[in-house]
Amino acid sequence: MSGVNLGSAALRYRNILVVIKQTAFEEYSQLKLRGQAPKALRWKRLEQRYKAHKQCVNDLLSVLRKHEVSFSCVNRVELDRQHLSDIDLMVAVGGDGTVLSAAHFLDHGTIPLLGINSDPNITIEDRQVTKKVVDERRSHGALCMCTAIDLEERVPQILHGEKQDNLTSRTRIRCKVKSTFSETRLVPALNDLLIANPSPAAVSRFRLGWLSQLDDNSMHHPGTMTRFAGIPYGVSHSLNVWSSGMWVCTSTGSSAAMAAAGGQVMDMESSDLQYLIREHMMENSNESIDADINNGFIESGQKMHLRWNSQRGRIFIDGSHLTHNLELGDEIMIDNQAPPLPMFLSQSRNKPSSSLT
Repeated sequence: MSGVNLGSAALRYRNILVVIKQTAFEEYSQLKLRGQAPKALRWKRLEQRYKAHKQCVNDLLSVLRKHEVSFSCVNRVELDRQHLSDIDLMVAVGGDGTVLSAAHFLDHGTIPLLGINSDPNITIEDRQVTKKVVDERRSHGALCMCTAIDLEERVPQILHGEKQDNLTSRTRIRCKVKSTFSETRLVPALNDLLIANPSPAAVSRFRLGWLSQLDDNSMHHPGTMTRFAGIPYGVSHSLNVWSSGMWVCTSTGSSAAMAAAGGQVMDMESSDLQYLIREHMMENSNESIDADINNGFIESGQKMHLRWNSQRGRIFIDGSHLTHNLELGDEIMIDNQAPPLPMFLSQSRNKPSSSLT
């Protein structure tokens, strides 16, 4: 590896789990065997991307072997908590979606995560071209510190502890759902939550408010009261919402779907959460509503409360792969109190992240 001189630096990370994306070529090849693959697929293009991804995986494993690191590999779709035993670093190879899926298993925030973009928009050949049309089918890799191009240089530096300035603590979303007979804490969301009706054409109805914990002296709260984990809360400043649902994001995810929906790109160092009501039909409300209510922030110490008033609903966690179903009457609490995720990111990381790949 030219340009890498680590001297006698000791290994900082010795037991690594490599999480590998399953490419579209592999998925469609399985469908093809069953005669179910779409006819319009461009197999040659999919195969090229598959080969680029596999080459990146092989290059990474060669680096790990050269530095005598203990590692194991698992396909993204087969990842389970049993794979986390005794590891001190998780490496996700694929794109932003692979990083997000891997992060869901690191809910305690004790194991750092490194993302490697295995099929970046910009290749070595592209660097020599002044104007290059970006291939939007590839991952942006905004959550990936390394790419297939530079992993042979950067990964050894990380293994030997020379990139600790790139290890950042990322705020995540804590979301609890209380149903009639159960209370569920969802996995922490690194990018965003979408809370909406499962049908994009249906109205999402809910009552939005803010929670404040009650003590013995305030148990006779004049408004609505509720409990989460047995703790009493008062619900205040609430209003009924008829809309297409609501986005909630972290600063990490604020430049992805939130920005595309009309939200604000946040300072990456902010620990606040941002929410955005989608297509709020305020004329259906008999309450006086300020239009600014559609987009705001959940600051540290604040807790947002939703009561779901549609027959069906769904919470999408960091994209479409992980969901939680809602029923009429379910209550939702949202704040920024999930364990932060230690994550390697480029120091120039102020670009969009994506939940789509």
